[in-house]
Amino acid sequence: MQRPKSPPSTDPLIPHLSGQLVFLAGHPHLLRFPDTSISTVHMTAIRSAAPGTLSEQFDALANGTIASPLSQYGLIRFSGEETAAFLNGQLSSDVRTLPYEQAQYSSYSTPKGRMQASFLVWRDGDDYLLQIAAELQTAIQKRLSMFVLRAKTKASDANADYLNIGIAGPKAADVLAKVAGGVPTDALAVLHGDALTVIALSENRYQLIARADQSQVIWDALQQAGVQPAGEDVWRLTEIRAGAPWVTAATQEEFVPQMANMELIGAVSFTKGCYPGQEIVARTQYLGKLKRRMFRVHIGTDAAAAGNDVYSPEMNGQASGKLLLAAPAPQGGIEALVVVQTASLEHGLHLGSVDGPALEVLALPYEVA
Repeated sequence: MQRPKSPPSTDPLIPHLSGQLVFLAGHPHLLRFPDTSISTVHMTAIRSAAPGTLSEQFDALANGTIASPLSQYGLIRFSGEETAAFLNGQLSSDVRTLPYEQAQYSSYSTPKGRMQASFLVWRDGDDYLLQIAAELQTAIQKRLSMFVLRAKTKASDANADYLNIGIAGPKAADVLAKVAGGVPTDALAVLHGDALTVIALSENRYQLIARADQSQVIWDALQQAGVQPAGEDVWRLTEIRAGAPWVTAATQEEFVPQMANMELIGAVSFTKGCYPGQEIVARTQYLGKLKRRMFRVHIGTDAAAAGNDVYSPEMNGQASGKLLLAAPAPQGGIEALVVVQTASLEHGLHLGSVDGPALEVLALPYEVA
């Protein structure tokens, strides 16, 4: 059956697409862009495009829309009829129950329960895509592949297949409605299309995964819709404010999932079968109170990074915890996610030493018990 064509677009924001949009089969609320070829060189150019000034990016995040090519993340594709069962035996989330139109956070741990990587997982046809910190992808993909054995699944690098773009700001939904033709509303809901996939992350935050051969058209449409290109630092700030932890090389094998609030964002299942570190994760959940938790903080310094130690007076010179993510704050200084001893909160937290810059605890969008 021939796909029904949409009427010619009269939207001035996308004049170069006028008369060329067709509805997606099975998804009439999403639009498909015309077939165009794009080289790896073009996609690399988009990923490395210079953003505006930090002030311009912060202003757009507060009052408009930013678009950030997410080159700090990599994509691993798992293909094969036993993929769901295999991943369910390796990751902390229940991959078997992941619906086609939903994404989920997850993690991969050592046998001692320490996270080697964190993921955002969604489905792509019969395949599964795992988003991971780019610097960890090669090693983690290789390690997971070691355990495939006779399972009917295969891991491959999917970075050349897609352009991954973060969209955020109070006008983000309006922009996506124009450019993508539809906007998922529930947290971690996914809208699939031939040319692109849209994931709702949290309030006013989305990921747009554009097929490589359509990415230039989609990026141009975003630009014409008035988005402000933004860099990695500003997108990381949105992750921090959402309380979404990402394990990087600086924090690998530092935290049990619950220390980083992973179960609070749906990344841990306590009802599924075994996976590496499952016994430690379950014991942490059901035996005793967690001694460490993740909090959002502001630090009055520009010199802070993931992996930096945090101290508190009552710890007698021992570190209370570590920064997990850090990014420049609009008001100056740094906003960060920090995993620390909860008992240290009442005594005060300091970066680098007990005499270092103080950490001010800020609100997260979910309650930390």
